Amino acid sequence: MSEKRPIYVTQPYLPPLEEFLPSLEKIWNNRILTNCGPFHDELETALGRYLDVEHISLFTNGTLALVTALQALRITGEVITTPFSFVATTHALLWNGIRPVFVDIDPVTFNLDPNKIEAAITPQTTAILPVHCYGTPCDVHGIQHIADNYNLKVIYDAAHAFGVQHGNESLFSHGDLSVLSFHATKVFNTFEGGAIISPNAKIKHHIDHLKNFGFVDECTVAASGINGKMSEFNAALGLLQLKHMDHVLTRRAAIAQRYTEALSIVTGIRCLQPSPDTRSNHAYYPILIDPNSYPYTRDELFENFKQQGIFPRRYFYPLISDFSMYRNLPSARSDNLPNASAIARNILCLPIYPDLEDAMVEKIIQTISTP
Repeated sequence: MSEKRPIYVTQPYLPPLEEFLPSLEKIWNNRILTNCGPFHDELETALGRYLDVEHISLFTNGTLALVTALQALRITGEVITTPFSFVATTHALLWNGIRPVFVDIDPVTFNLDPNKIEAAITPQTTAILPVHCYGTPCDVHGIQHIADNYNLKVIYDAAHAFGVQHGNESLFSHGDLSVLSFHATKVFNTFEGGAIISPNAKIKHHIDHLKNFGFVDECTVAASGINGKMSEFNAALGLLQLKHMDHVLTRRAAIAQRYTEALSIVTGIRCLQPSPDTRSNHAYYPILIDPNSYPYTRDELFENFKQQGIFPRRYFYPLISDFSMYRNLPSARSDNLPNASAIARNILCLPIYPDLEDAMVEKIIQTISTP
């Protein structure tokens, strides 16, 4: 086996360096490094075509994009969200002075459970912030029905959902805004980066002002914006990444299929499967370990992998609601979040990325199948 580096849950896909050098030379020659230059504008157009959306705003990272999305819709008060996500989801609320209200997740999809949302709504609730966890689509219609009944905004954290198709339409056609991450660990990356997908040109223009300090023109500042602009280097890498997306998605799908074939017959292991009407991007490959029927606990299996130089992730453990800045909220009680608490104790995301060799995939399978 040629790969000697540690095996992590994901690794960034990097095209051959010689493919990036012409873009780097163009940036060097035109001296435009940032401030929405030609590569930035070209990537916005290319991503719009690829994702089948009209209005997309690039950002320097997904967290700033989420902070700005909340600002753009003037969200205040309380926002209903999931405890089962990366902590940036809820940190963006705190940065905007918003109180998170945690609701339990569906035990099958691991997404925010619409059946639990209504009971958490108060007069202070202004929005719902669901996450398409692992790229699995939320119950977008159920969530929108509740939002419409209570006049709430819906902002989707779609950090895992690049390129996911739900039914015959883009997943990003739902909600008031969708926020993406292009971090190096994501299916599509720009080293660091992110984006907001808007429903119309008016909101996009407002977001574009907010990400550039609020400037409308050289002498006019219309809002208290922030510096969230994506650089030309990041945008150039993104354009190159798009050319390789077919390979990236095909390879991820092949690894996921092999895991499913081998692990779905292992007693005590549950593999999360995409629904038949979803074109998955295989952003992650989570398995759920049943401590009552599998020989080892999740943490014992996790330690076994680490001893072999393989580093899966316990995404998402601990729950966001267990961290010190959130645990005193009434909605953070574990008895309010039984599904999320149980899944967090038993979840493990296996390595999956285009450069992962078949031999290593088989070693991972063997470690789980013959503990």
